[in-house]
Amino acid sequence: MRRLERIYWVSLGSGLVALFFILFPILHTCFTTNPALLWQTLRDREVITSILTSFSTALATTLIATACGVPLAYFLARQEFRGKRLVEAAVNIPVVIPHTVAGIVLLAVLSKNCWLGRLFSALGIEFVGTYAGIIIAMLFVSLPLLINAARDAFLAVPPRIEKVARTLGATPAAVFFSVTLPLTWRGILTGMILTWARALSEFGAVIILAYHPLVAPTLIYERLESFGLTYAQPVAVVLILLALLLFLLLQLIAVKGEGHVKG
Repeated sequence: MRRLERIYWVSLGSGLVALFFILFPILHTCFTTNPALLWQTLRDREVITSILTSFSTALATTLIATACGVPLAYFLARQEFRGKRLVEAAVNIPVVIPHTVAGIVLLAVLSKNCWLGRLFSALGIEFVGTYAGIIIAMLFVSLPLLINAARDAFLAVPPRIEKVARTLGATPAAVFFSVTLPLTWRGILTGMILTWARALSEFGAVIILAYHPLVAPTLIYERLESFGLTYAQPVAVVLILLALLLFLLLQLIAVKGEGHVKG
């Protein structure tokens, strides 16, 4: 019993250290920001535009990731095939490489130096210095989060439940949308939130592929380089507060949805 109590206190202590490490820099930044500069930042058109660009491109990234990632996640969760481990490893490559490297490899294939970039250019689609470039950069680094979260959600659903529905005459599509999806939507939503958050915070890949139009992280970097911490900090605080507000809103939606499902 004493050993368990010791483990408990050690766990609590390490947990408090971890929370302090996460929360103190954020809270310190928020509470030490000059209120006058913060109010000025809230009315700055360039700041508003960059934040809207970040949120809209992150949303587009999340929707694309969901449309592409959920089917792949379901396939990986339900099928065994030769080379499956290699496919799962390939999915996670963007997680382990530096994001500036991600930006370089995307620039290499989407510029006119590569046949793929020339093909898109012929179709009238440009990625360098465009909204499309921002979305592609965000998608590259955040897609694994959606795929992994959705795959884990699908793995948590016993296949026998789907088989029972199939024996009752339901088609595979009907089983997926009426049985599997209602049981996994929370895991998929978690993946979507993580994907959105990761896309919103992306800087390294975006700045290489599309410095302009400015997203919020790029604007913060630009303000820091040009004017110093004093003028970069208010923009960071605005982005933190908006991101936290939306994150909490999504969490409340998820909790309310869970309550309806249980009810």
